[in-house]
Amino acid sequence: MKQMTENQLQELAQDLNTIRDEVVADLGEKDARYIRRVIRLHRALEVGGRVMMPFGFIPPVFAAATLSLGLSKIIENMEIGHNVMHGQYDWMNDPSLHSQTYEWDTACSSDSWRRTHNYEHHTYTNIIGKDRDYGYALLRLSDDEKWHPAHSLQFFNYLLLSVFFQWGVGLHELEFERIRSGEIRLRDKLPFLKDALRKGGRQAFKDYVFFPLITFPVAPVVLAGNLGANLIRNLWSSTVIFCGHFTQDAETFNEKDCENESKGHWYLRQLTGSSNFTGNKWVHLLSGHLSYQIEHHVFPDLPAYRYPEISEKVQAVCRKHGIGYNTGTFRHQYGTVVKRILKYSLPDRLRLRLTNQPA
Repeated sequence: MKQMTENQLQELAQDLNTIRDEVVADLGEKDARYIRRVIRLHRALEVGGRVMMPFGFIPPVFAAATLSLGLSKIIENMEIGHNVMHGQYDWMNDPSLHSQTYEWDTACSSDSWRRTHNYEHHTYTNIIGKDRDYGYALLRLSDDEKWHPAHSLQFFNYLLLSVFFQWGVGLHELEFERIRSGEIRLRDKLPFLKDALRKGGRQAFKDYVFFPLITFPVAPVVLAGNLGANLIRNLWSSTVIFCGHFTQDAETFNEKDCENESKGHWYLRQLTGSSNFTGNKWVHLLSGHLSYQIEHHVFPDLPAYRYPEISEKVQAVCRKHGIGYNTGTFRHQYGTVVKRILKYSLPDRLRLRLTNQPA
Protein backbone atom coordinates (compact mmCIF):
# COMPACT_ATOMS: atom_id res chain seq x y z
CA MET A 1 0.00 0.00 0.00
CA LYS A 2 1.22 3.49 -0.84
CA GLN A 3 2.95 5.20 2.05
CA MET A 4 1.38 8.53 2.98
CA THR A 5 1.90 10.93 5.86
CA GLU A 6 -0.94 11.73 8.24
CA ASN A 7 -1.31 15.15 6.64
CA GLN A 8 -1.62 13.54 3.21
CA LEU A 9 -4.13 11.03 4.52
CA GLN A 10 -6.14 13.82 6.06
CA GLU A 11 -6.18 15.68 2.75
CA LEU A 12 -7.27 12.48 0.99
CA ALA A 13 -10.14 12.11 3.44
CA GLN A 14 -11.20 15.73 2.92
CA ASP A 15 -11.21 15.32 -0.86
CA LEU A 16 -13.36 12.18 -0.71
CA ASN A 17 -15.65 13.63 1.95
CA THR A 18 -16.30 16.57 -0.36
CA ILE A 19 -17.47 14.22 -3.10
CA ARG A 20 -19.74 12.42 -0.66
CA ASP A 21 -21.21 15.64 0.72
CA GLU A 22 -22.08 16.83 -2.79
CA VAL A 23 -24.04 13.66 -3.52
CA VAL A 24 -25.83 13.64 -0.15
CA ALA A 25 -26.91 17.25 -0.68
CA ASP A 26 -28.40 16.29 -4.05
CA LEU A 27 -30.37 13.20 -2.95
CA GLY A 28 -34.06 13.47 -3.67
CA GLU A 29 -37.00 12.45 -5.79
CA LYS A 30 -34.95 11.27 -8.78
CA ASP A 31 -33.18 8.74 -6.57
CA ALA A 32 -36.50 7.51 -5.18
CA ARG A 33 -37.91 7.20 -8.70
CA TYR A 34 -34.86 5.21 -9.76
CA ILE A 35 -35.06 2.52 -7.06
CA ARG A 36 -38.83 2.19 -7.47
CA ARG A 37 -38.37 1.78 -11.23
CA VAL A 38 -35.82 -0.96 -10.63
CA ILE A 39 -38.20 -2.69 -8.21
CA ARG A 40 -40.93 -2.63 -10.88
CA LEU A 41 -38.49 -4.15 -13.38
CA HIS A 42 -37.56 -6.89 -10.92
CA ARG A 43 -41.21 -7.71 -10.24
CA ALA A 44 -42.12 -7.73 -13.92
CA LEU A 45 -39.29 -10.15 -14.69
CA GLU A 46 -40.26 -12.40 -11.79
CA VAL A 47 -43.95 -12.48 -12.73
CA GLY A 48 -43.06 -13.03 -16.37
CA GLY A 49 -40.74 -15.91 -15.49
CA ARG A 50 -43.23 -17.54 -13.12
CA VAL A 51 -46.10 -17.25 -15.62
CA MET A 52 -44.06 -18.68 -18.50
CA MET A 53 -42.48 -21.50 -16.50
CA PRO A 54 -45.45 -23.94 -16.61
CA PHE A 55 -45.22 -23.78 -20.40
CA GLY A 56 -41.54 -24.64 -20.22
CA PHE A 57 -42.13 -27.98 -21.95
CA ILE A 58 -41.69 -25.81 -25.05
CA PRO A 59 -37.88 -25.31 -25.15
CA PRO A 60 -37.80 -21.62 -26.21
CA VAL A 61 -40.36 -20.77 -23.50
CA PHE A 62 -38.32 -22.69 -20.91
CA ALA A 63 -35.20 -20.72 -21.83
CA ALA A 64 -37.07 -17.40 -21.71
CA ALA A 65 -38.77 -18.21 -18.39
CA THR A 66 -35.54 -19.37 -16.74
CA LEU A 67 -33.62 -16.33 -17.96
CA SER A 68 -36.39 -13.94 -16.89
CA LEU A 69 -36.55 -15.42 -13.40
CA GLY A 70 -32.76 -15.52 -13.15
CA LEU A 71 -32.47 -11.84 -14.11
CA SER A 72 -35.17 -11.00 -11.59
CA LYS A 73 -33.20 -12.70 -8.83
CA ILE A 74 -29.97 -10.97 -9.90
CA ILE A 75 -31.56 -7.51 -9.86
CA GLU A 76 -33.25 -8.12 -6.52
CA ASN A 77 -30.07 -9.39 -4.88
CA MET A 78 -27.55 -7.02 -6.46
CA GLU A 79 -29.16 -3.68 -7.24
CA ILE A 80 -31.96 -3.74 -4.68
CA GLY A 81 -31.21 -5.98 -1.67
CA HIS A 82 -27.47 -5.45 -1.33
CA ASN A 83 -27.72 -1.69 -1.80
CA VAL A 84 -30.81 -1.19 0.35
CA MET A 85 -29.16 -3.08 3.23
CA HIS A 86 -26.22 -0.69 3.05
CA GLY A 87 -28.61 2.10 3.99
CA GLN A 88 -28.49 3.74 0.57
CA TYR A 89 -32.19 4.55 0.71
CA ASP A 90 -32.80 4.95 4.47
CA TRP A 91 -33.30 8.68 3.91
CA MET A 92 -36.57 7.89 2.08
CA ASN A 93 -38.16 6.70 5.37
CA ASP A 94 -39.84 3.87 3.46
CA PRO A 95 -40.06 0.76 5.72
CA SER A 96 -39.93 -1.50 2.66
CA LEU A 97 -36.59 0.04 1.65
CA HIS A 98 -34.93 0.43 5.04
CA SER A 99 -31.59 -1.22 5.72
CA GLN A 100 -32.65 -2.76 9.05
CA THR A 101 -35.94 -4.27 7.89
CA TYR A 102 -35.34 -5.40 4.30
CA GLU A 103 -35.30 -9.17 3.72
CA TRP A 104 -34.01 -10.33 0.37
CA ASP A 105 -34.64 -13.27 -1.94
CA THR A 106 -31.67 -15.50 -1.14
CA ALA A 107 -30.65 -18.17 1.38
CA CYS A 108 -28.59 -15.79 3.54
CA SER A 109 -30.64 -13.92 6.14
CA SER A 110 -30.41 -10.15 6.07
CA ASP A 111 -29.23 -10.05 9.69
CA SER A 112 -26.34 -12.41 8.95
CA TRP A 113 -25.41 -10.43 5.81
CA ARG A 114 -25.34 -7.17 7.74
CA ARG A 115 -22.98 -8.72 10.29
CA THR A 116 -20.58 -10.50 7.94
CA HIS A 117 -20.67 -8.14 4.97
CA ASN A 118 -21.70 -4.65 6.04
CA TYR A 119 -19.66 -4.74 9.22
CA GLU A 120 -16.83 -7.27 8.92
CA HIS A 121 -16.02 -6.98 5.24
CA HIS A 122 -16.47 -3.24 4.85
CA THR A 123 -14.62 -2.48 8.09
CA TYR A 124 -11.71 -4.89 7.61
CA THR A 125 -11.57 -5.01 3.80
CA ASN A 126 -8.79 -7.36 2.60
CA ILE A 127 -7.11 -7.50 6.02
CA ILE A 128 -5.85 -11.07 6.22
CA GLY A 129 -7.18 -12.72 9.35
CA LYS A 130 -9.95 -10.13 9.82
CA ASP A 131 -11.87 -10.04 6.53
CA ARG A 132 -13.37 -13.52 6.16
CA ASP A 133 -14.79 -12.54 2.77
CA TYR A 134 -11.24 -12.63 1.44
CA GLY A 135 -11.19 -16.12 -0.07
CA TYR A 136 -14.34 -17.09 1.86
CA ALA A 137 -12.18 -19.29 4.12
CA LEU A 138 -11.83 -21.67 1.16
CA LEU A 139 -9.29 -20.08 -1.14
CA ARG A 140 -5.66 -19.12 -0.67
CA LEU A 141 -5.11 -15.88 -2.60
CA SER A 142 -1.87 -14.47 -1.15
CA ASP A 143 1.39 -15.43 0.54
CA ASP A 144 -0.12 -14.41 3.87
CA GLU A 145 -1.61 -17.90 4.16
CA LYS A 146 0.68 -20.91 4.29
CA TRP A 147 0.24 -23.40 1.44
CA HIS A 148 -1.41 -26.71 2.28
CA PRO A 149 -1.92 -29.70 -0.05
CA ALA A 150 -5.68 -29.08 0.10
CA HIS A 151 -5.08 -25.79 -1.70
CA SER A 152 -4.17 -27.72 -4.86
CA LEU A 153 -7.91 -28.35 -5.28
CA GLN A 154 -8.98 -24.78 -4.71
CA PHE A 155 -10.06 -24.07 -8.29
CA PHE A 156 -12.51 -26.96 -7.96
CA ASN A 157 -13.63 -25.45 -4.63
CA TYR A 158 -14.08 -22.11 -6.37
CA LEU A 159 -16.34 -23.69 -8.98
CA LEU A 160 -18.40 -25.39 -6.29
CA LEU A 161 -18.69 -22.15 -4.32
CA SER A 162 -19.86 -20.33 -7.45
CA VAL A 163 -22.51 -22.95 -8.29
CA PHE A 164 -23.88 -22.98 -4.72
CA PHE A 165 -23.03 -19.37 -3.97
CA GLN A 166 -26.24 -18.40 -2.15
CA TRP A 167 -25.76 -21.34 0.22
CA GLY A 168 -22.08 -20.59 0.74
CA VAL A 169 -22.94 -17.02 1.66
CA GLY A 170 -25.85 -18.21 3.80
CA LEU A 171 -23.54 -20.44 5.88
CA HIS A 172 -20.55 -18.05 5.86
CA GLU A 173 -21.16 -16.95 9.44
CA LEU A 174 -20.88 -20.56 10.60
CA GLU A 175 -17.09 -20.03 10.52
CA PHE A 176 -16.45 -23.66 9.66
CA GLU A 177 -12.70 -23.14 9.56
CA ARG A 178 -12.71 -22.05 13.23
CA ILE A 179 -14.86 -25.03 14.21
CA ARG A 180 -12.50 -27.36 12.35
CA SER A 181 -9.47 -25.90 14.16
CA GLY A 182 -11.17 -26.22 17.53
CA GLU A 183 -11.14 -22.46 18.11
CA ILE A 184 -14.90 -22.49 18.61
CA ARG A 185 -17.47 -25.25 19.12
CA LEU A 186 -20.39 -26.11 16.89
CA ARG A 187 -22.74 -25.55 19.83
CA ASP A 188 -21.59 -21.92 19.90
CA LYS A 189 -23.13 -21.52 16.46
CA LEU A 190 -26.47 -23.21 17.18
CA PRO A 191 -28.44 -19.91 17.33
CA PHE A 192 -27.01 -18.92 13.95
CA LEU A 193 -27.65 -22.38 12.49
CA LYS A 194 -31.31 -22.22 13.53
CA ASP A 195 -31.73 -18.86 11.78
CA ALA A 196 -29.81 -20.05 8.72
CA LEU A 197 -31.88 -23.22 8.40
CA ARG A 198 -35.08 -21.23 8.84
CA LYS A 199 -34.21 -18.73 6.09
CA GLY A 200 -32.62 -21.27 3.77
CA GLY A 201 -35.53 -23.64 4.30
CA ARG A 202 -38.02 -20.97 3.26
CA GLN A 203 -36.05 -20.28 0.10
CA ALA A 204 -35.77 -23.96 -0.79
CA PHE A 205 -39.48 -24.55 -0.09
CA LYS A 206 -40.52 -21.63 -2.27
CA ASP A 207 -38.47 -22.55 -5.34
CA TYR A 208 -38.28 -26.33 -5.08
CA VAL A 209 -41.59 -27.32 -3.44
CA PHE A 210 -44.27 -24.60 -3.55
CA PHE A 211 -44.04 -23.41 -7.16
CA PRO A 212 -43.55 -26.92 -8.61
CA LEU A 213 -46.52 -28.23 -6.56
CA ILE A 214 -48.97 -25.58 -7.71
CA THR A 215 -48.10 -26.52 -11.30
CA PHE A 216 -48.11 -30.23 -10.52
CA PRO A 217 -48.64 -31.65 -14.02
CA VAL A 218 -45.45 -29.91 -15.16
CA ALA A 219 -43.68 -29.86 -11.77
CA PRO A 220 -40.39 -31.30 -13.11
CA VAL A 221 -40.21 -28.52 -15.71
CA VAL A 222 -40.87 -25.81 -13.12
CA LEU A 223 -38.37 -27.36 -10.71
CA ALA A 224 -35.71 -27.46 -13.44
CA GLY A 225 -36.42 -23.85 -14.39
CA ASN A 226 -36.14 -22.66 -10.80
CA LEU A 227 -32.87 -24.54 -10.40
CA GLY A 228 -31.62 -22.92 -13.59
CA ALA A 229 -32.64 -19.44 -12.47
CA ASN A 230 -30.83 -19.85 -9.16
CA LEU A 231 -27.76 -21.17 -10.97
CA ILE A 232 -27.72 -18.12 -13.26
CA ARG A 233 -27.95 -15.83 -10.23
CA ASN A 234 -25.29 -17.73 -8.28
CA LEU A 235 -22.72 -17.82 -11.09
CA TRP A 236 -23.17 -14.15 -11.97
CA SER A 237 -23.16 -12.90 -8.37
CA SER A 238 -20.05 -14.83 -7.41
CA THR A 239 -18.21 -13.67 -10.52
CA VAL A 240 -19.04 -10.01 -9.90
CA ILE A 241 -18.03 -10.24 -6.24
CA PHE A 242 -14.77 -12.04 -6.99
CA CYS A 243 -13.89 -9.35 -9.53
CA GLY A 244 -14.29 -6.77 -6.76
CA HIS A 245 -11.37 -7.81 -4.53
CA PHE A 246 -9.48 -10.79 -5.94
CA THR A 247 -8.00 -9.34 -9.13
CA GLN A 248 -4.26 -9.34 -9.67
CA ASP A 249 -3.71 -5.75 -8.54
CA ALA A 250 -6.09 -5.72 -5.56
CA GLU A 251 -3.93 -5.31 -2.47
CA THR A 252 -4.10 -7.20 0.83
CA PHE A 253 -3.15 -5.87 4.26
CA ASN A 254 -2.03 -7.14 7.64
CA GLU A 255 -3.63 -6.39 10.98
CA LYS A 256 -0.64 -4.55 12.44
CA ASP A 257 -0.54 -1.96 9.65
CA CYS A 258 -4.23 -1.19 10.13
CA GLU A 259 -4.33 -0.73 13.90
CA ASN A 260 -5.87 2.56 15.01
CA GLU A 261 -6.13 3.70 11.41
CA SER A 262 -7.46 7.14 10.57
CA LYS A 263 -10.34 7.80 8.21
CA GLY A 264 -7.81 8.71 5.52
CA HIS A 265 -5.99 5.40 5.98
CA TRP A 266 -9.29 3.53 5.79
CA TYR A 267 -10.09 5.36 2.54
CA LEU A 268 -6.66 4.45 1.15
CA ARG A 269 -7.21 0.79 1.98
CA GLN A 270 -10.59 0.78 0.24
CA LEU A 271 -9.13 2.43 -2.85
CA THR A 272 -6.22 0.03 -3.19
CA GLY A 273 -8.01 -3.14 -2.07
CA SER A 274 -10.90 -2.87 -4.53
CA SER A 275 -11.30 -3.39 -8.29
CA ASN A 276 -13.66 -2.04 -10.94
CA PHE A 277 -14.63 -3.36 -14.35
CA THR A 278 -16.09 -1.57 -17.35
CA GLY A 279 -19.32 -2.28 -19.20
CA ASN A 280 -22.58 -0.84 -20.49
CA LYS A 281 -25.49 0.33 -18.33
CA TRP A 282 -27.02 -3.16 -18.21
CA VAL A 283 -23.77 -4.64 -16.91
CA HIS A 284 -23.70 -1.98 -14.21
CA LEU A 285 -27.36 -2.58 -13.29
CA LEU A 286 -27.00 -6.36 -13.13
CA SER A 287 -23.86 -6.06 -11.04
CA GLY A 288 -25.65 -3.83 -8.56
CA HIS A 289 -23.09 -1.23 -9.72
CA LEU A 290 -20.40 -3.31 -8.02
CA SER A 291 -18.66 -2.83 -11.35
CA TYR A 292 -17.71 0.35 -9.44
CA GLN A 293 -16.46 -1.58 -6.41
CA ILE A 294 -13.93 1.15 -5.59
CA GLU A 295 -16.63 3.79 -5.32
CA HIS A 296 -18.83 1.37 -3.41
CA HIS A 297 -16.17 0.70 -0.79
CA VAL A 298 -15.41 4.37 -0.38
CA PHE A 299 -19.10 5.37 -0.28
CA PRO A 300 -21.11 2.23 0.67
CA ASP A 301 -24.18 4.20 1.81
CA LEU A 302 -24.61 6.34 -1.33
CA PRO A 303 -27.11 5.12 -3.96
CA ALA A 304 -25.04 2.81 -6.14
CA TYR A 305 -26.45 4.07 -9.44
CA ARG A 306 -24.68 7.35 -8.62
CA TYR A 307 -21.25 5.70 -8.79
CA PRO A 308 -20.75 6.24 -12.54
CA GLU A 309 -21.24 9.99 -12.17
CA ILE A 310 -18.73 10.30 -9.31
CA SER A 311 -16.18 7.88 -10.76
CA GLU A 312 -14.30 10.60 -12.64
CA LYS A 313 -14.05 12.65 -9.44
CA VAL A 314 -12.70 9.67 -7.51
CA GLN A 315 -10.17 8.99 -10.26
CA ALA A 316 -9.09 12.64 -10.14
CA VAL A 317 -8.50 12.33 -6.39
CA CYS A 318 -6.45 9.17 -6.99
CA ARG A 319 -4.32 10.94 -9.61
CA LYS A 320 -3.81 13.90 -7.28
CA HIS A 321 -2.48 11.65 -4.53
CA GLY A 322 -0.61 9.19 -6.75
CA ILE A 323 -2.92 6.26 -5.92
CA GLY A 324 -3.59 3.53 -8.46
CA TYR A 325 -7.15 3.09 -9.72
CA ASN A 326 -7.68 -0.59 -10.52
CA THR A 327 -10.06 -0.99 -13.46
CA GLY A 328 -10.27 -2.86 -16.75
CA THR A 329 -12.64 -4.80 -18.96
CA PHE A 330 -14.76 -7.48 -17.34
CA ARG A 331 -12.91 -10.13 -19.32
CA HIS A 332 -9.51 -8.88 -18.20
CA GLN A 333 -10.43 -8.50 -14.53
CA TYR A 334 -12.06 -11.91 -14.34
CA GLY A 335 -9.07 -13.43 -16.10
CA THR A 336 -6.75 -12.11 -13.39
CA VAL A 337 -9.07 -13.57 -10.73
CA VAL A 338 -8.83 -17.03 -12.29
CA LYS A 339 -5.05 -16.69 -12.61
CA ARG A 340 -4.77 -15.67 -8.95
CA ILE A 341 -6.83 -18.65 -7.80
CA LEU A 342 -4.70 -21.03 -9.89
CA LYS A 343 -1.43 -19.33 -8.95
CA TYR A 344 -1.90 -19.72 -5.21
CA SER A 345 -3.14 -23.28 -5.54
CA LEU A 346 0.47 -24.27 -6.31
CA PRO A 347 3.19 -25.04 -3.74
CA ASP A 348 5.33 -21.96 -3.18
CA ARG A 349 8.47 -23.34 -4.79
CA LEU A 350 6.65 -24.40 -7.95
CA ARG A 351 4.72 -21.14 -8.12
CA LEU A 352 7.88 -19.05 -7.74
CA ARG A 353 9.69 -21.14 -10.33
CA LEU A 354 6.88 -20.74 -12.85
CA THR A 355 6.70 -16.97 -12.28
CA ASN A 356 10.51 -16.59 -12.31
CA GLN A 357 10.57 -15.14 -8.80
CA PRO A 358 13.37 -15.79 -6.31
CA ALA A 359 12.57 -18.32 -3.60
